Amino acid sequence: MKFGIDRLLAEQDLLAALVARRVALVAHPASVTEDLTHSLDALIGAGVNVTSAFGPQHGLKGDKQDNMVETADELDPLHNIPVFSLYGEVRRPTPAMMDSADVFLFDLQDLGCRIYTFVTTLLYLLEEAAKAGKEVWVLDRPNPAGRPVEGTTLLPGQESFVGAGPMPMRHGLTMGEMGHWFIRQFALDVEYRVVSMQGWQPDAAPGFGWPESRIWINPSPNAASINMARAYAGTVMLEGTTLSEGRGTTRPLEVLFGAPDVDARAVLAEMHRLAPAWLAGCAIRECWFTPTFHKHSGQLCSALMIHAEGRFYDHAAFRPWRLQALAFKAIRRLYPDYPIWRDFPYEYEFDRLAIDVINGGPSLREWVDDAAATPRDLDALAAGDEQAWQAEIADLLLY
Repeated sequence: MKFGIDRLLAEQDLLAALVARRVALVAHPASVTEDLTHSLDALIGAGVNVTSAFGPQHGLKGDKQDNMVETADELDPLHNIPVFSLYGEVRRPTPAMMDSADVFLFDLQDLGCRIYTFVTTLLYLLEEAAKAGKEVWVLDRPNPAGRPVEGTTLLPGQESFVGAGPMPMRHGLTMGEMGHWFIRQFALDVEYRVVSMQGWQPDAAPGFGWPESRIWINPSPNAASINMARAYAGTVMLEGTTLSEGRGTTRPLEVLFGAPDVDARAVLAEMHRLAPAWLAGCAIRECWFTPTFHKHSGQLCSALMIHAEGRFYDHAAFRPWRLQALAFKAIRRLYPDYPIWRDFPYEYEFDRLAIDVINGGPSLREWVDDAAATPRDLDALAAGDEQAWQAEIADLLLY
C-alpha cells in the first residue's frame, strides 16, 4: 500500500500541481516515506520548492518529552529554510508564517484520538489558510486505531487545544477525512485536497488500521507502539489524574494506571466484578514499575498493563475509553477518598480540571465520583453520542 506522501512522490500529475509554487510542510519524526526518508528531504529531493516547514507539539524533531514543553522557531541547517513552531509562542500559524508558502502540505501521523493535538493543529491551519487564501493538502496516513468510535461528545464551551470540536474521544477518521469534517462543521472556505492512501484497509486483520508492511515510528515521544495507539483513547485520561500513565518507563500510556499506594490486583478484581464485558478485546496483566521521572518518580508502583496486541486483541470488542473509566471507578470504590483527579494547568487551560478538559466535559468524572452510578449509566451516556457521530461522518469516509 501507499501513504499520501508516497503517492505524491510517485505520481507526476500530483507533483506537477506543485510546480512553480512555494510549498510548506507540516511534519514530525513519523513523516517518512515507505523507504523511511523524511518527507522534507524527499520532497526537496524530488524538486518541490519547499520554502518553509512547521513542527506541531513535540517539534519537527519530536524531541520534546512532555505536555506544555514548547519548541522555538529555527532555521533548518541542511535546507536553509525556516522551521516554524506551532507549539511555542503560538498554536496557530501567524499571517507572517502563512506568507511563507502558497500550498501547505500536512503530513502528520495521527493516533485517531480527539485529544492528540495534531487534530487541532489541522483545524487551525485550515482556518488560517481560509483567511489567507492559501491551499491545504493532507497527505493522508492510516488511523492506527481503525474505524471504531468511542466516548462522549465534547460539549459546547469545552473547546481547547485538545478539543477542537464536538467529536467523541475516539473519532475513527484519518486526517484527510477529518479535514473534510472541519470544513463542513466550521463552514470554512478553503481550497482543500486529500492525497489519499492507496490500498488502506482499516478493518482488515491483522493490523486493523495499521498495515504490517509499514514500520511504526513514534509520532510523539511516548507513542512508541501500535499497542499504545490502540489504548491511547483510554490511557490518555491518566494525564488528568495523580495516577501514573507510565511516563518515565519504557511503556508509557500502555498501562491502566500505576501508583505506589493502590493494589492493582484488587482493582482488577473489582473491575471484573463491576463490568466484565468492558475488559474484552485485550489482556490485562499485573505489573510493577519505578518511574525514572514524572509522577511517582523513584517509587515502586503497582500497575496494570494493557495488551491490545497479538492473539489477545479483538478489534471489535476492545473499548479503551470504557476500560479506563472502569479502572477509575474500581479505584474510587476501593479507595473512596483517593485523590484521583489532578488539579493543575493542562494544555494551557487554567480554570477547569484536567480530566474535564480531556473528556470535553465533566460527565466521566461525575460518573466515577457518583457512588450510585453504574456502568450501564455511562454506557447509555456514551452510546447515543457514538451512534450520532457515526451517522454524521458516514459520507466523509474515503476508504
